[in-house]
Amino acid sequence: MHQEQLQFRTPGRGTLDITAAIQEQVAAMQVQGGVATLFVHHTSASLIVCENADPQVRRDLEAWLQRAVPDGDPLFGHVDEGPDDMPAHVRSTLTATSLTIPIRAGRLDLGTWQGIYLYEHRTAPHRRRVSVTIVV
Repeated sequence: MHQEQLQFRTPGRGTLDITAAIQEQVAAMQVQGGVATLFVHHTSASLIVCENADPQVRRDLEAWLQRAVPDGDPLFGHVDEGPDDMPAHVRSTLTATSLTIPIRAGRLDLGTWQGIYLYEHRTAPHRRRVSVTIVV
């Protein structure tokens, strides 16, 4: 088993491709098979596997989430950190805080058009922590 904590700086709301950083951890272990489990340590960010070829897919996902969970919705009473605070919490529960990706032939066994993304749900930049656990 190998465990590492990675830090990522997000530019604000949107997706950040972290596939290469996770693959580096797999390569460092020099394993041929197993699983990589990822966990984000925040309640207003998440992890997704999404298409990596056309960025419009991620923009469309963001547009849908904007419509489904708008900032400043009067429905929400939890606004301690601003109008995007509670919507960010809802977004993270609708997506995922952890992912498990198979490892095959020394690489993440992702599909041709798949990438791993840290999804920042707050509008301001943040530093986010992601734990990577590799089990053989």
